[in-house]
Amino acid sequence: MREDQSTFQGHDEEDEYYDFQEIRVDKKQKPIRIDKFLMDRLYGVSRNRVQNAIKAGNILVDDQTIKPNFKVKPLHIIKVLMPKPPGQEARLVPQKMDLDIRYEDDDLLIVHKPAGVVVHPGIGHKKGTLVNGLAYHFGMDNLPEVGENYQDRVGLVHRIDKNTSGLLVVAKNEYTITHLAKQFFDHTIERTYNAIVWGDPEEDQGTINAHVGRHPRFRKKFTAFPEGDQGKWAVTHYKVLERLYYVSLIQCNLETGRTHQIRVHMQHLGHPLFNDEKYGGHLIVKGTVYSKYKLFVERMFSMVPRHALHAKSLGFIHPRTKKWMQFDSELPEDMQNALEGWRRYVDGRKSAVGKLE
Repeated sequence: MREDQSTFQGHDEEDEYYDFQEIRVDKKQKPIRIDKFLMDRLYGVSRNRVQNAIKAGNILVDDQTIKPNFKVKPLHIIKVLMPKPPGQEARLVPQKMDLDIRYEDDDLLIVHKPAGVVVHPGIGHKKGTLVNGLAYHFGMDNLPEVGENYQDRVGLVHRIDKNTSGLLVVAKNEYTITHLAKQFFDHTIERTYNAIVWGDPEEDQGTINAHVGRHPRFRKKFTAFPEGDQGKWAVTHYKVLERLYYVSLIQCNLETGRTHQIRVHMQHLGHPLFNDEKYGGHLIVKGTVYSKYKLFVERMFSMVPRHALHAKSLGFIHPRTKKWMQFDSELPEDMQNALEGWRRYVDGRKSAVGKLE
């Protein structure tokens, strides 16, 4: 086996947005500047991209940060985190959209995505995505400068599901996207979600620690592996904000960001997200068998015609100013209306029969 080799590791649902690579330098390697060394070993990487990654702390040698003029020597272990170029599955088409931009400066912007909007183009979604709208917002001649072949992503470093609403951060230059990628990789980005789940969790707060991976039978679904024998390490911290017997409003903070993590973890806990068709929340999980109750639940489903999950807040260190930035968003109207409906139903049942069932 060669001593100069690379191994890739995956960490989050943002795996598609960056690569982690570890290189062990050959024992016969002559001293050479690290930017030149990496340009010869990493496909399609320019000197400017390497230097930006060094400045952002994304390149370590023997687990230490370095300067751009650092010289590589034999047996050094180099760790590199780089934003990954997007796929070519869809050609970017600018499209005028009413974007809900909550903040913007020269380096980044914060946008609120409504439920039902796909984040970026792909098979079956060439138009109408958030990326199409961002391309129009920036202008095709003024897309964020985030390196070669990055235009199709317009600076996105993370995503949320089509039917999840909430906040996303978009980088406007290569230094910012590189710096934010490292914060996601290191799990220092603070992400808070609100969700309506079925049932009444036993504990007021807790931590779900169960690996998440592809379902062995249904490949479009993910599942929890509590023994950690499959999937990837995943941790969700949750807190109950409001109990309505049949359903509860909870807050979730992600320590990791696996695909469908909250949806899978809450299903594993026995409290799937309300109206989550993929993970069983579209069925009546708790309540009576009476037809009036079933009709009420159907009305609530129609009020929230998607899984009830909202990316409420986002916190991170601004790559340029190094100051902590915190953004918060209101619970969307559909989830607010459903909660109010459940409150009225619970109060009505208590008044009518004095108990819930």
